[in-house]
Amino acid sequence: MSTAAGFDCDVLIVGLGPVGATLAALLARAGIRTIVLDKDAEVYPLPRAAHFDHEIMRIFQQLGIAETVERHTQLAPAYEFRTADGQALLRFEIPAHSPSGWAAGYMFHQPALEHALRDLLATLPAATMHTGWRYLSQEQDNSGVTATIDTPSGRTTRRARYLVGCDGASSPVRSEVGGGMIDFQFDEPWLVIDARVLPGARTPEINLQICDPKRPTTCVLMGPGRHRWEFMLLPGETPDQVLDDDFIQSLITPWDCGPVELERKAVYRFHGLMANRWRNGRVLLAGDSAHQMPPFAGQGMCSGLRDAANLAWKLQAVLAGAPEALLDTYQTERAPHVRAIIEQAIGMGRVVCTLDPVAAAERDRGMLAQEAGGARPLPPARAASLTSGCVLDGTTGAGALFPQPTTEGQRLDDVLHDGAWLLSRTTWPGASDIATVMTLEDASLAPFRKALTDWLDREGADAVLVRPDRYVFGTGDPSVLAAAYARHVTDETTPAPHGR
Repeated sequence: MSTAAGFDCDVLIVGLGPVGATLAALLARAGIRTIVLDKDAEVYPLPRAAHFDHEIMRIFQQLGIAETVERHTQLAPAYEFRTADGQALLRFEIPAHSPSGWAAGYMFHQPALEHALRDLLATLPAATMHTGWRYLSQEQDNSGVTATIDTPSGRTTRRARYLVGCDGASSPVRSEVGGGMIDFQFDEPWLVIDARVLPGARTPEINLQICDPKRPTTCVLMGPGRHRWEFMLLPGETPDQVLDDDFIQSLITPWDCGPVELERKAVYRFHGLMANRWRNGRVLLAGDSAHQMPPFAGQGMCSGLRDAANLAWKLQAVLAGAPEALLDTYQTERAPHVRAIIEQAIGMGRVVCTLDPVAAAERDRGMLAQEAGGARPLPPARAASLTSGCVLDGTTGAGALFPQPTTEGQRLDDVLHDGAWLLSRTTWPGASDIATVMTLEDASLAPFRKALTDWLDREGADAVLVRPDRYVFGTGDPSVLAAAYARHVTDETTPAPHGR
């Protein structure tokens, strides 16, 4: 897609962390001229996020970097909440397989992921990266946005049709979008310690939450050869005090984990916040700019990358002529996902962060009784299906993440490639230039035919239309699906038939 005269790019992205880089890569692969800038000159060399799930690996698969990223991951078979004396309050098994065709979860090394994304961007002709460039402000009009930027060579401007702030928790872009933040009333200071695991070390092989009122503690795997501890600050403790190396050693020594080398230490406030407004005209927010959550569900970066996948195809469609209203469905769809995960992470956090020994003892008795009785005290972290937005209401399966059958080393997404899909049991007389149209009888779908047929059988449907972010638009008659989807992603004004 060529950029019109007077514009430096179609989309300007502020922030080159995992969310900004992923959004830029998704857009640039579709030919959208994209500039992405970051105030820092280099990738931050130490890990921050520690976990991503199967849906995120599927996004990396779409970008062609899944195998590269996978080399910097390891699987944690379980996530366990324990009492101070080691009893299991709660245990989540983490399956090695998922409906997305990948393991359910991965512990990873963030700098390696960021390098993989930047290496990819460097190969995409439609993408331009600028590091050491600091965003200052923007002005928008009816046709575009002009951003003012500080660069090593002096102040400059860049003009784009849309600007997306992926610039983190203290986002300058968010302050210009306005609208304030929803505060979920959870704010706890924690000391985060990252360590290299040296030969002979005996670190735990599963992820742990130690619900000890004397010092709530997290212990999790990260990328290969690394481990993380998080220790809640107690009343009266200061960041300077807990960042002292001797103090840190006193916290790690009781773990008797053998030789580890301190790599990073920092104090963070674990809190739950979400922007009221994710879009103001041609300026949008994604990732930590739009929401922040405690790490107990391991969904902070995952939520930001879901933002990127949701927003990328909608920006592409609008730039190609779809109604601007399609961009309004971005927050409509993503905010309930994010709210549910924030609330679940806070629920986990309130279990972990109890400092009152009497309340902790009562918590332990209740959760142990629930586990013994077969009732799960806390559900596993799952993003809810889309309930409104760019979905065909009233059709079965609408809003759910579509599975990716995998067989004999083949994955469905690699066969069907990018864009929307319309998969039907039988040939239908229509055609579509807005989706890849295939019947289950197509030879290329032979390895997946049974899995796809079983899915349609469960939904009681003849066909399914899958959006570019792999969420189900709707099911039913293929001609109805094509017409209804066209209303969202083209400038057609003719009403489409109602879903069945």
